[in-house]
Formats: sequence, C-alpha cells, structure tokens
Amino acid sequence: MNKLLIVAGIVLIIIGLVGTYIGKLPGDMVWKKGNTTVYFPIVSSIIVSIVLSLIFMIIGRFK
Repeated sequence: MNKLLIVAGIVLIIIGLVGTYIGKLPGDMVWKKGNTTVYFPIVSSIIVSIVLSLIFMIIGRFK
C-alpha cells in the first residue's frame, strides 16, 4: 500500500508539472465577465482520468 501511495503521488506531481506547461487544451471552457474568470477543464479532466485509469490498471496486474 505504501508503494502505491508513493507512485500515485509521483504521478500526480508529474501530471501537475506537465499541466502547468501545457496550459489550456482545446475543449476546456473559459468564461470571463468583468473581473471574474471561471475555468472548466473538461478535456483536461478526461485525459487525466484516462491516464490514471491506465496506470492503476497496469499496477493492479502486477499485484
């Protein structure tokens, strides 16, 4: 369990760093009105979900 948490933490850090440099993907919605900006990262969330599902599926096969 400890190794799984460490791997998950490292994966999340890598995804965060990559997401910082990639920025907004096509399909992510930004709504601006006055001084308010609302960002809906729909496509980014789907991609992160798919990648994490694949990683955990691969980790699960080795157990």
